[in-house]
Amino acid sequence: MKMMGMWRWAPAVALLAVSGSAGRAGDLAIQSFNGMGQLSFNRVSTAQTYRVEWAPTPSGPWTNFTGAAARLDAIAQFATGSYTCSVPMCYRVVATVANAPSAPNDYLVVDVSGGPTLESYAVSHLSAVPDGGWTDEYKTTKIVFRRMSANTFTMGSPMNELGRLGDEVQHQVTLAQDFYIGVFQITQRQWELVMGNKPSYFSNAAYYQTRPVERVCYSDIRGSGTGTNWPAGNNVDASSFMGVLRAKTGQAFDLPTESQWEYACRAGTATALNSGYDLTSDGHDPNVFWDAHLDQVGRYWFNGEIGYTQNGDTTVGTAIVGSYLPNTWGLYDMHGNIWEWCLDWYDTYPGTVTDPKGAASGSLRVLRGGSWLTVADGCRSSRRGGNSPDQGDYHFGFRVALPQ
Repeated sequence: MKMMGMWRWAPAVALLAVSGSAGRAGDLAIQSFNGMGQLSFNRVSTAQTYRVEWAPTPSGPWTNFTGAAARLDAIAQFATGSYTCSVPMCYRVVATVANAPSAPNDYLVVDVSGGPTLESYAVSHLSAVPDGGWTDEYKTTKIVFRRMSANTFTMGSPMNELGRLGDEVQHQVTLAQDFYIGVFQITQRQWELVMGNKPSYFSNAAYYQTRPVERVCYSDIRGSGTGTNWPAGNNVDASSFMGVLRAKTGQAFDLPTESQWEYACRAGTATALNSGYDLTSDGHDPNVFWDAHLDQVGRYWFNGEIGYTQNGDTTVGTAIVGSYLPNTWGLYDMHGNIWEWCLDWYDTYPGTVTDPKGAASGSLRVLRGGSWLTVADGCRSSRRGGNSPDQGDYHFGFRVALPQ
């Protein structure tokens, strides 16, 4: 039995209903106490359902109650009231967000275990997270994607968001087609199996396979020839990562557009972080360097250890992918770890639009999400960055998308 103090999970509106205490609006709260492993929460929103998940430790792996003991089946998902159960384990409550991915093909998996000499990679589908969660297999020899449903959302940040920059003007974006996006950032081992090389800076042999690949540039990912033509065309160089992945799967894999990336990151939230929280100022001006809520969902600002080495373990530099809490759509490391390349040229937002592709030309390609050496406000859902497409760095990486 894991004894926890108050641990907050905030994808939607709820109030804590344990021992007569009350959480603030916007929080879902779970508490284990008195040796009983009791879980209780009140559902406030009449438009939202929730799913209860369990894990042997607070860091996971997280599993829903499908197939569990009969006395637990009843709380796998419910829509009204409050519930208390007494089972010795750790719990969390996850909002079932409208327009989130739906069965039967929630997940797509590409098996790259055959390495760079294999002629083709097997592509399969899963309707749910496997029993036992996403093991290292899905961070090394398989690439797993989750389906995102077409929807309209608000991109950018409100004027009063702490750390806001002037290029984050709020506007409505409609994504008219479903798409898949990586559950994790592409790791060093996945890159190695597809491309046959190891470009990353953080190369400790004990950890490199499950750390995100970095020191890769936009041109490495899409190519320096035809792959530079986006948005005029979506072709890629045959020798690029996307070129190899496309050739061996028959699927049009690519980087996400900037709009797809922010939609997937937010997972229905409108706050600075996709856990449902905004940042709290620590007294630094103009930056917010540290934030307790960001500590839960991403690696940032050197992980509190100023200093790093190429052969360091994962307490410094990049973290193993999936080390922090996912958003409510099950995507990991959308805040921090490494900046993620997007398809678009970096420029001002086009305003309310459907399926935006960004500017027609430019000098910088978009990077999103912040990194292990970015301060807290640089890891917000709406924070934008840009860099030369031919320049890689030890805090630049990516995740893969697939339009439908």
